[in-house]
Amino acid sequence: MSVFADERLGRDDSWLTPRRLIWALVGIAGVVAVLLAFRITQTVESKRAVTNKGAIPSVTVTEAGRSALPTTVSIIGTIGARFDTPIGVEGDGGRVSAIYAEAGDHVKRGQALARLDTSVLEPQVANLQASLELARAESELAAAEYHRAQAVGAAGALSAEETEKRRSSSVTAAAKVKVAAAQLAEAQAKLARAQVRAPADGTLLTRTVEVGQTVAPGATLFRLAEGNEVELRGEVAEQDLSLLKVGQEVNVSLAGALKIYPGRVRLLGAVIDPQTRLGVVRVALTPDPNLRPGAFARAEVTVSNAERIVLPQTAVLTDDKGSYVLVVDPQNKVERRPVKVSGMVAGGVTIAGGIGDKDRVVATAGAFLQVGETVRPVAEAEGVPQGAGTAQGAGSS
Repeated sequence: MSVFADERLGRDDSWLTPRRLIWALVGIAGVVAVLLAFRITQTVESKRAVTNKGAIPSVTVTEAGRSALPTTVSIIGTIGARFDTPIGVEGDGGRVSAIYAEAGDHVKRGQALARLDTSVLEPQVANLQASLELARAESELAAAEYHRAQAVGAAGALSAEETEKRRSSSVTAAAKVKVAAAQLAEAQAKLARAQVRAPADGTLLTRTVEVGQTVAPGATLFRLAEGNEVELRGEVAEQDLSLLKVGQEVNVSLAGALKIYPGRVRLLGAVIDPQTRLGVVRVALTPDPNLRPGAFARAEVTVSNAERIVLPQTAVLTDDKGSYVLVVDPQNKVERRPVKVSGMVAGGVTIAGGIGDKDRVVATAGAFLQVGETVRPVAEAEGVPQGAGTAQGAGSS
């Protein structure tokens, strides 16, 4: 039993070899190095957090000054001819046998635009002309017989009854001449109305007929811009109609074009549409080839000039409570101010109330600031100094 104990003891004394001792020391050194690195990292992060916590962010501010801005009223509508005159068949309808003008042509008063078939009217006119000549010949013969009866009757060769009979025949023949002349004039008028003519000088806007087409009485064949005058037929909001006056200057622009066409307010509507709450406005324009009837157009009318506060769009924020801005007070603390936005202009947003003329408003990155936070304001014209953090970067490392 003692022999076995001696053998186990010998094995236990031989376990801690030099190699195993070296590996144990290396492991302990590695653990100590990891613990030291972790401790150093914590210390650096703590110092960085303290440094960031104490930094004051720089913010760009702008002074809420007033600017003279024009008040404009927008008119939206289409270009149209001031006198859009329909041209059609005045008399009986018929088949169109010829067309002499096209849409876009400049025409003169009385110029032939189209002609209807006259194959029936022309023989009627010739027949009535012959009837008129026959009636005139019969009237002249009856008048001559009556004059001879008067001469012979004075000598007693004819009775008074015969003389009166010839006078009646002469009067009847003269009346037949008038009837034939009236019938001929009617047929000639119908023949003349077969020629569709321009009622005034102007430009043809449309042509709705083709050669060979049969048209009904009163059918419209052309539309004429009488005098080549054009206008903008637009609508404005009910509250803006009272700001407009006849004679005001208007700048009109076409969709997709940069050119401005000057005009003047010619007519203001007398009623407001109860459904759309819009009123009609007519703007007279100088004739121009580009002002084609039917084109979409927009007009701007300057009605007044007023002093208003204008802020950059980035300075005005919105949430569930409405529109607001962030103002830097004299203690350089951020303060929230609700504002009322009255419109948009080229320079930004017009403010109707909520801030004063001298208030310093945060121009950008206001969403990253908190109410009551201390900031370092920098005027918008000066810019942010180098090395200073912005409001957006205040929360970063």
